[in-house]
Amino acid sequence: MLYIVLVLVLAALGLLVTALITASSLWAWVSIGLSVLAGLILVADWLRRRRRSAAPVAADPPAASSPAAEPAEEEQTTLIPAAGDLGDPADTPEPAEEPTEEPADASAETETKADPEPGVEETPESDVAVLADLEDEVVVIDEHPRYHLRTCAWLGTRDLIPIGVGEARQLGFTPCATCTPDATLVATHR
Repeated sequence: MLYIVLVLVLAALGLLVTALITASSLWAWVSIGLSVLAGLILVADWLRRRRRSAAPVAADPPAASSPAAEPAEEEQTTLIPAAGDLGDPADTPEPAEEPTEEPADASAETETKADPEPGVEETPESDVAVLADLEDEVVVIDEHPRYHLRTCAWLGTRDLIPIGVGEARQLGFTPCATCTPDATLVATHR
């Protein structure tokens, strides 16, 4: 199709040049006619391709409108083999039980059970305003609600995450009552 359109466009161009050279309007009109014909062929080809690509998509909805039991059977047979294809259940090996290993961080779990979460330090409102502007580093522990100074006795050997005190407060962490980070940091900045 595109070759026919290309030939028509080249012929129209040749006739247009001929019309300009000979000053004959007849050749110009023939050139316009060939151009329109080439355009119509392009549109017809586009519509034909569009219908062809839409046909497989249109075929799917009627299948979905058929009774519910029929598509479910088709899906099941294509996704799961029939019962006879599975083989004898006695031939199927039992899944191997994985040995239960102690978590790599068992010492931290033991410490957590032995050391309950420390209480929350009471911070006066005047100190809260000072702390909001500080960028001093405190540490937090994943899945624990308190922030601490690095020297806190409760931390032990747990994995620490450094964070700014202002950011820790914004994220909802609360100060530890054991190491009193708020009072310590405010005292160093006054």
